[in-house]
Amino acid sequence: MTQDLYRLVYYSRNCVAGHAEAHEGAVRAILAASRANNPRAGVTGALLFNAGCFGQVLEGARRAVESTFERIQRDPRHAEVSLLAFEPAAARAFPNWAMAWLGSEARGAARFGDIAQGSGFDPSRMSADALFETLQRLALEEEKSAAA
Repeated sequence: MTQDLYRLVYYSRNCVAGHAEAHEGAVRAILAASRANNPRAGVTGALLFNAGCFGQVLEGARRAVESTFERIQRDPRHAEVSLLAFEPAAARAFPNWAMAWLGSEARGAARFGDIAQGSGFDPSRMSADALFETLQRLALEEEKSAAA
């Protein structure tokens, strides 16, 4: 295991006011910033969003992940930021993703429908492992879909 590889799993409540267009704009801005900043910091991960919640996995060097998470906690688009897990990881689960977007558009909603049905995609009702495994599975499906 790489000593300095860590994985952080969290969820937060969405504080973006407005309708779907406002949410989509906020998520686009988050993704643009993540995809620009994360490669420089050596951070990879995945983000899942619906109108109520963000669920995210961050992975990389401990200090880089902590710094990224601290920025998220100060971001006014997030509230009730809840750390589910922060621990050493044997390997990256999202090595090809500066930030995988596993969104709430129709195709994405169909792909994580079973999770949404069971929890309303309410990450507060999911364990760190369940949220991590969901994001990892969806990212792998997205990679396969893009390659086809």
